[in-house]
Amino acid sequence: MTIDNDDLLNSVMASLGRIDTISLSDMPNIDLYMDQLTTFMDERLKKTTRYPDTDKILTKTMINNYAKNNLLPPPVRKKYSKDHLILLIFIYYYKSILSINDIQTLIEPLKERFHISDDEFNLSKIYETTYELQNEELEPVMEDLKKKYARSLETYEDADISEEERKRMQMFSFITLLSYDVYVKKLLIEKILDNVVLDEKENGSKKDKAKDKKNKK
Repeated sequence: MTIDNDDLLNSVMASLGRIDTISLSDMPNIDLYMDQLTTFMDERLKKTTRYPDTDKILTKTMINNYAKNNLLPPPVRKKYSKDHLILLIFIYYYKSILSINDIQTLIEPLKERFHISDDEFNLSKIYETTYELQNEELEPVMEDLKKKYARSLETYEDADISEEERKRMQMFSFITLLSYDVYVKKLLIEKILDNVVLDEKENGSKKDKAKDKKNKK
């Protein structure tokens, strides 16, 4: 079977353009029971999965585990608010590249804004800003994909191999470029979060020392 790398790239680019991100206006304005919450997430994010027919977006077990790991505040009278939904969407995207501990560190400031109605700085405002940033990033990401793909086609041009094997090796080069990009960015995120944790520990230690000093007086 002949591999058509161009068709594959075009398919990937088209799928990126169809990513069904959830805008703030798309979210329900009423609190949801767990079954309603999982149904909403499944319907809106199914296209983001590798195997849409079988992959699960969100289950009751997942939600309970997130609450158990202090990622998600408990429901109110068994209902989940828009703030719950916002946190769950963040968790959904982050969990593919970050550990539970890293996600916990990352969203801790968001949890502090949970159910705060301040119009200037609440979870809805934070999500809205993130949504705008994500939309701004789509075109540069697609351009970067084209650049990496063009570079991969320059590899193995003079190798004494069949055309089909050449295409396979060029696809290997393309995946390598993509993987290295992911690796570097993941490493950067982890380093940033490690520094956040370190700063919090140092600030906590300073506060404890100041408290002890005050108590001794």
